[in-house]
Amino acid sequence: MRDDAPKHSPNVQEPGEHNSEAGFARLDREAFPEFEPGTVWLVGAGPGAPGLLTLLAYHGLQRADVIVYDALVSDAILGWAGPDAVKEFAGKRGGKPSHNQRDISERLVELAKSGKRILRLKGGDPFIFGRGGEECEALAAAGVGFRIVPGISAGVGGLGYAGIPATHRDINHSVIFLTGHDSSGEVPAGVDWGAVATASPVLVMYMAVKNLPEIAERLLINGRDEADAVAVVSNATLPTQRVVETTLGEVGGLAKSGVLDTPAIVVVGKASQLRENLDWYAGQLMANAIG
Repeated sequence: MRDDAPKHSPNVQEPGEHNSEAGFARLDREAFPEFEPGTVWLVGAGPGAPGLLTLLAYHGLQRADVIVYDALVSDAILGWAGPDAVKEFAGKRGGKPSHNQRDISERLVELAKSGKRILRLKGGDPFIFGRGGEECEALAAAGVGFRIVPGISAGVGGLGYAGIPATHRDINHSVIFLTGHDSSGEVPAGVDWGAVATASPVLVMYMAVKNLPEIAERLLINGRDEADAVAVVSNATLPTQRVVETTLGEVGGLAKSGVLDTPAIVVVGKASQLRENLDWYAGQLMANAIG
């Protein structure tokens, strides 16, 4: 069950119509979809920088009565919420004590059925390792209307800020995205590492730092070259962003030594070597917290 079709106020204009206002002020009169009471918007907050929010995400933040947010959503993004919005933390971090997923889903249903506008705010994109699908299933089963507002995933946008294209015509015509842990915090048992190791020139791993020693070993055993380039992008898109460049043969030891910051995206493959010329997010550019 989904949110109703967008409703347009008589005093708003269609996108693209002439508007004498300039800059962001003109958005106040745009025909954004109505955030109906008793519905849930599952919104992607992007990889970290507030400036990478979508317009619909910002609109939802302004209209929500309750914002149920994850661990990776920054205070800066929450600061763009409406002044009367109630904020509830419901973060989950792999392998660490956190909210139970069933409890989170039941809470969303409960809040929506109280007649409030509920914004479920997730880091990155709700449907990319964000459990958004599970929450939507719970909402649909309970007869609660919902809308998905996609966000920029860290595995794409975060890499862009590190100067690493996820795809490049001279390097890879495919890319594999995978998570570095399952619900127990261990290396995912459902991943066929023998197939994954050589299936694509570029692998992009979310939430993998804790299990990197074992993951690297599995990739090497299954045919990946120990000299293969690896980049670990921590706190992507933020002023605290840090990129560690190494090799597949060395990254496990770095992970064991504790020198790799989290949250992080791990990239395996030649794409990370393009940073030599594409590393644009540096110096004064990193001083702007908006992105």
